[in-house]
Amino acid sequence: MFKSFISEFKKFAVRGNVIDMAVGIIIGAAFGKIVDSLVKDILMPPLSLLMGKLDFSNLFFVLKDGANLKRPYVSLQQALDDGAITLNLGNFLNASISFFIVAFAVFVLVKAINEIREKIDKQEAKAMKTKIKICPYCCSEIDAKAVKCPYCTSDLSS
Repeated sequence: MFKSFISEFKKFAVRGNVIDMAVGIIIGAAFGKIVDSLVKDILMPPLSLLMGKLDFSNLFFVLKDGANLKRPYVSLQQALDDGAITLNLGNFLNASISFFIVAFAVFVLVKAINEIREKIDKQEAKAMKTKIKICPYCCSEIDAKAVKCPYCTSDLSS
């Protein structure tokens, strides 16, 4: 029973769609790191500057003071080090901005792929139309080189 389980697992693990999914997850994780850096290192500094040098990562509310009562806490890390319980609004804002950027990037990517796919479909349809003709007798689609209709057997050579 154990050997059949291992054999079944091997078949599952090396199947193409499982490997494709693993590659997608790895690329997705790397893309997530890039977007996270884009938000933290590129977008947030100008936004913080525009909003009065507000650093979103340090936007938090203390729900319960820590053991040493080092209030007021200058940073989220200081509050956490003191053992304070905090509501981390800034981290949520950063994650939300990252999500919307990823969603927008995926939207643009899917839109571009769909446009390319549509263009290819139109080209294939145009190519197919040049390879077919309509029988004038039975109105069936037939190969453009045909001299006799395979459906109604009419002579098309004239």
